[in-house]
Amino acid sequence: MELPKPFIDKMTNLLDREAAAFFASYKRKKTTGLRVNPLKLSPAAFAEIAPFPLTPVPFCPSGFYVDPENEPGKHPFHQAGLYYMQEPSAMFVAEVVAPAEHEKVLDLSAAPGGKTTQLAGMLNNTGLLVANDIHPKRARALSENVERMGITNALVTNETPKRLAERFPAYFDKILVDAPCSGEGMFRKDPDACGYWSPEHVEACAARQKDILADAVKMLKPDGTLVYSTCTFSPEENEHIVEWALSEFPELEAEEMAKPTGVASGEARWTESQTGAAGKAARLWPHRLRGEGHFVAKWRKSADAAGRWRGRLAASNVKPAHMRDFRRFASEALVSVPGGTLMERKGQWFALPNDCPDLRGVKVLRPGWHLGEQKKGRFEPNHALAMGLKAGEAKHAHELPLGEGQWRKYLRGETLETGRDRGWLVVTLEGYPLGWGKEVKGTLKNFYPKGLRIPVR
Repeated sequence: MELPKPFIDKMTNLLDREAAAFFASYKRKKTTGLRVNPLKLSPAAFAEIAPFPLTPVPFCPSGFYVDPENEPGKHPFHQAGLYYMQEPSAMFVAEVVAPAEHEKVLDLSAAPGGKTTQLAGMLNNTGLLVANDIHPKRARALSENVERMGITNALVTNETPKRLAERFPAYFDKILVDAPCSGEGMFRKDPDACGYWSPEHVEACAARQKDILADAVKMLKPDGTLVYSTCTFSPEENEHIVEWALSEFPELEAEEMAKPTGVASGEARWTESQTGAAGKAARLWPHRLRGEGHFVAKWRKSADAAGRWRGRLAASNVKPAHMRDFRRFASEALVSVPGGTLMERKGQWFALPNDCPDLRGVKVLRPGWHLGEQKKGRFEPNHALAMGLKAGEAKHAHELPLGEGQWRKYLRGETLETGRDRGWLVVTLEGYPLGWGKEVKGTLKNFYPKGLRIPVR
């Protein structure tokens, strides 16, 4: 990897005596991590069944360093949503947001979903989580990760920040702006990013970050928390943005955050005023900890700030005949019927999060928990319904032994011989759902989604 010379000169000047250690970090291998999904199991419970060694990430209770040679992304526990593969430093950001259960939370630039799924675990499928990305392809990848992790309280949207700000003024308790940036902190992880870097690109990113933050402030409730993060080292996109935001929005106040060993403070000396506000932020440096580069700032909006959301809540639109089809399926396959407001959109069924706002006019890819599809005279379950179920919530399950090849056959989309006739059931691995099957006359028809199936070897 060849770093751009202007970047080398800039970082040498900024870091002075630390520069040698900083550049030496680029000669080490990038770190690989996973974060356990608390919607499925606890970190301690996963440690007991983990098929490869784990080393705790000190600044994330659910995070672990892993050896990439063990290919954790190809293990069936990954398909079961027991963990999310995530760069370790990135795990620190959601720990700063720290949403409480039942809060309304926005992840404004959410794809591919690492921080979204971490926030969802903290919310414990309560409240409302809006995960947005402006790019359609990235938003679809985000939606797939929300599904795999068994998240039932999330809306996945594909909107501009400006459009969301028009619809949701003073609405959210917590907002995360993981801003598009010049990506300097990811050069080791993604060497191709070096080719896009230039001083002009840094300035363009800073201007864009200001626009996004202005919309985010509008959407934040009085007394709400806004967390801003980047994966770049550039002061123009970090400490300078902190200084600008506090000057532009007097209703914001910089807040301290816990900084575990290895997490440094922001550098107020790199700002024009050199005041202490930037020093309350956090920097994660690759030469000081096992991880890539990140910057995090935390602000609280004054409780006296003006603004109150006055929108409407979503209402159910399910036809009575279709509801009968759904209840018939639920009586055969589920222990209880999913509660809340049910919505049907183009034949697809969703259970909306509690107190879900009216979504008309908003580009929504996933309006809550995707339950299934309305077919002619019947209801057919969606993969997301299985992934969101807990142990014992399906009436019937077919357990696949971890040590045998049956789970591979299922993930390849093959039929399985079971010798039973129970109809719709959840296929499980160590008790955790992998997807749906329909058992008829001793044969299990495979409903694992075609787009997720693993290749035949």
